[in-house]
Amino acid sequence: MIGKISGRLEWRGADHVLIDVRGVGYIVYCSDRVLAGLPGVGEAVALYTDLLVREDNLQLFGFPTLVEKEWHRLLMSVQGIGAKASLAIQGALGPEGVSRAIALGDWNAVAKAKGVGPKTAQRVVLELKDKAPTVMAMGGSGAEIATGDPIVVEAEAAAAPVAQKPAAKSGTAQAQADALSALGNLGYGPGDAAGAIAEAAGAHPDAGMEELIRAALKLLAPKG
Repeated sequence: MIGKISGRLEWRGADHVLIDVRGVGYIVYCSDRVLAGLPGVGEAVALYTDLLVREDNLQLFGFPTLVEKEWHRLLMSVQGIGAKASLAIQGALGPEGVSRAIALGDWNAVAKAKGVGPKTAQRVVLELKDKAPTVMAMGGSGAEIATGDPIVVEAEAAAAPVAQKPAAKSGTAQAQADALSALGNLGYGPGDAAGAIAEAAGAHPDAGMEELIRAALKLLAPKG
């Protein structure tokens, strides 16, 4: 499988780009949010990619970070969510917004994505609540590609999330990831821990790990 593409942005369409890699053009589909953040035509560009194989078609989907690529894979594992809906959800919310919506069970936020109805949105938050913390722990900015990378098309290893080395996370994302890990070590379930961290981070956007843990423990404490 093709796991990453680096080359020159040759052409930009409504929902995809054409990337020239040493004379070979690759069509890569992206969300509106990703397209808006790409450089201009003729400039260097690099994207992590996920290959969708169908009987009559092969499609590449591009993401600037490993976190977004892994969210794409998780979202597509939900019944009723195809590649188009996955891109719509990430385009509407961004990776951090997806993390927060699923952790808090906020299906209304997911339903704001074009083409995603309430029932499908509810299914997304229900099915991914316990799977999401693994991706959330990668951090909000995980492994962003620099556009100055050498022009190359890389084969994707079977264990891509483990094998590829992520870049340094932002302080806030790292604090949330560390707090999530700490709550897991204390015995809290991944879904409950992720929800509490997301709520604590929403109330205290600049909080460090210790402050997030304290706030999350208060939220997780038995009521009454």
